[in-house]
Amino acid sequence: MATDTRPVEEAATPVLFSATVRSPVAPMHGEPRIASQMISQQLAGHRVDIVDEDGDWVRARGADAYEGWMHVGFLSRAPESTARQSRQPSRVSLGCVTQTPSSGRRQLPLRAVLAPDETVYSGEAIEATQLAQRFPRTAPAIIRSAQDLFMATSYLWGGVTPWGADCSGLVQSVFALHGVPLPRDAWQQAETGVDAGQDVGELLPGDLLFFSDRDDRRVTHVGIALGRRQMVHLALGRGGYAIERLNDRRDPYVDRLRDRFLFARRVV
Repeated sequence: MATDTRPVEEAATPVLFSATVRSPVAPMHGEPRIASQMISQQLAGHRVDIVDEDGDWVRARGADAYEGWMHVGFLSRAPESTARQSRQPSRVSLGCVTQTPSSGRRQLPLRAVLAPDETVYSGEAIEATQLAQRFPRTAPAIIRSAQDLFMATSYLWGGVTPWGADCSGLVQSVFALHGVPLPRDAWQQAETGVDAGQDVGELLPGDLLFFSDRDDRRVTHVGIALGRRQMVHLALGRGGYAIERLNDRRDPYVDRLRDRFLFARRVV
C-alpha cells in the first residue's frame, strides 16, 4: 500500500484555453518542472483546460477536475472552432497499435482516443458510442474489467493505465470505462457513493474498500471488492496488481491491510 499524499485541490480557477493530448500518455506533475513528482496522467485524444502558464509548462485541468502541471510538448492547442473537425465518432483504444500515413505507428493504452486519421494496425479500438454496450454499468462487468484489463499491471504512482497505475488510478479508469465517473484520488473517491459498511464479509462485488496507514486515519488506499471477502487492487507492497483474500490473516500483508481498513462505499 502506498500513502496518497497528493494535495487537496483548491477552488477551480478560470480557463485560459483548451488543449488536446497528442502523446499516448502525458504526465501531470505537482510542479512546473520535469523533476517534480508525477501526480497523474492524461491520455491521447483527451482534452484538458489550461488554467495557468509558466514558460513551457501549463497547469491543466482534466475532465475529472483534477489539476497538474504538463509540458506543452505533450499538448496541441484546441482550435477555437470545431467546425472543421471530423464528424466521425471518436474511437477509444482498448489497447492497440495504430498507424497514420504521415506519422507511422504508435501504441495507445486503454481509454486513449484515436485521431481521425489513425487506423488500427493491431489490437482493438471501438467507437465511443459502443462503450456502454461493451462495458455496461454493472458490478459484475466492472470487476471483470478490473481483473482482465489490469492483470499484471505494475504499480506506478500517478499512473492510470495497464502500463502502470496506482490504486486510485485503477479504480478511476475501470469505472470510467463503464460510464461511472469518479474523482482521481482515493480520499476523493471515499466521498462518493453510499455507505457500504465496515464488514468485509457483507460487501458486494464492485464496492470500494478504503484504508489508511496514517495516524489521522485519512484515506490513503482503495481497492475493489470481488465478493466472498476478496479484493482486487494495485499496491506498492505487492508490486502492483493483486487479488487479496481478506479472510487470510495468516498472510502478514493481508493482516496489515485488515488493521488499516476503514470503511466501504457503494458507487454502483
